[in-house]
Amino acid sequence: MRLDRVAAAPISWGVCEVPGWGYQLTPERVLDEMAALGITATEFGPDGFLPGPLLAARGMTAVGGFVPAVLHDPATDPLPAIRDALAGFTAAGAGTLVLAAATGQDGYDARPELDALGWKTLLANLDRVAALAAASGITAALHPHVGTMVETPDDVDRVLAGSWTGLCLDTGHLLVGGTDPVALARRAAGRVVHVHLKDVNEGAAAAVRDGRTPYAEAADRNLYQPLGQGDIDVAALIDTLEEAGYEGWYVMEQDAVLSAEPPPGGGPIADVRASLDWLAAL
Repeated sequence: MRLDRVAAAPISWGVCEVPGWGYQLTPERVLDEMAALGITATEFGPDGFLPGPLLAARGMTAVGGFVPAVLHDPATDPLPAIRDALAGFTAAGAGTLVLAAATGQDGYDARPELDALGWKTLLANLDRVAALAAASGITAALHPHVGTMVETPDDVDRVLAGSWTGLCLDTGHLLVGGTDPVALARRAAGRVVHVHLKDVNEGAAAAVRDGRTPYAEAADRNLYQPLGQGDIDVAALIDTLEEAGYEGWYVMEQDAVLSAEPPPGGGPIADVRASLDWLAAL
């Protein structure tokens, strides 16, 4: 596989927007380890973690970033906050807004049920955000995500049927939420505008799906595996998208949780290296 279409993400180094997620590495260490692996493109990570100048100083490209927004509440207008985020994307030359339908609560271990008005509001706001992004030359991609308002197969289908916004196909979050990511790619490849590659231990995913294990706890254990070592047929997914004409980024994004600063050369870099090696052999 051509690695010039492969990007990284700070969450693979344990850097997350969720309060109390785990030990947070510095931007400098994350970028230096990306560069040591030959990675030249990355998502931003949490708001403000990787500003454009820090990336430019290392010759790295910003491909986009993850932005949670409350889309389902009729009393909340998401556009002002999205407009602020897009200004940073434009300044850094990032082309993809990875949008999550946030619950409005911290963390990803619970979510409310939406009524008809909530769904109508969410779908309308989703397309409003996508139109706002498009006006700035940025592609919006709705990210089905554990513990958000778009998580389950039914949620994904409602977005596909009720919105024109593109999808961020995140293999791991889809599987944990109950969607077969390869099957989704086969039936909806034309809606996929961004990809997050994860490999997953299906037993651990089932424990999260059934409510037996909180998401962050599963991520801290064995939920995510280096690409090619889990239970998702990542190679088939990539083949499916490529045959359908997908031309976007593949972002390696295995959510990690750190308890302390790893020693030099240790920690998450080993799993990212293993994933890169697997992709290079495709």
